[in-house]
Amino acid sequence: MTVPGEGSVDPGGQIDMQQLLAAAQQMQDQLMSAQQELADAVVEGSAGGGLVKAKVNGQGDLVDLTISPVAIEVTDPAETAQTIADLVLAAVRDAYRAASELQQEKMGPLASGIGGLGGAVGDVTGLPGIPGIGDFPSQPHGGEPRGGGLPGGG
Repeated sequence: MTVPGEGSVDPGGQIDMQQLLAAAQQMQDQLMSAQQELADAVVEGSAGGGLVKAKVNGQGDLVDLTISPVAIEVTDPAETAQTIADLVLAAVRDAYRAASELQQEKMGPLASGIGGLGGAVGDVTGLPGIPGIGDFPSQPHGGEPRGGGLPGGG
């Protein structure tokens, strides 16, 4: 136990609110910094040996899609269309996977830090209900991809 004003617990066993508020402010600053890093980051996914490339920002927004002209077979447009559609889906999924990994890298330590505020806020895992953090390891934006998801239920 420590002297009131110098530590985290007073003689009555109460939490030092000033220290708790300072820790919460520090976590908020770190969270805002990580969110800005995610907003500025762009990751790439590809398929077909690079014939299709998709770029997604760290927040999970698709920002660019490139299809190589080599992927287009003019003699069989129907087959080419299906092949390109499959490659686009694979590239976008690859980019979303990379974005999810980046989110986990940037936000994961903060999520575990919230649960470790000396037991003051309990064991917070996964942070359900906080926009943008919810289920981020598996899906950006709280478990549902922006824009209603990928075509074809992906």
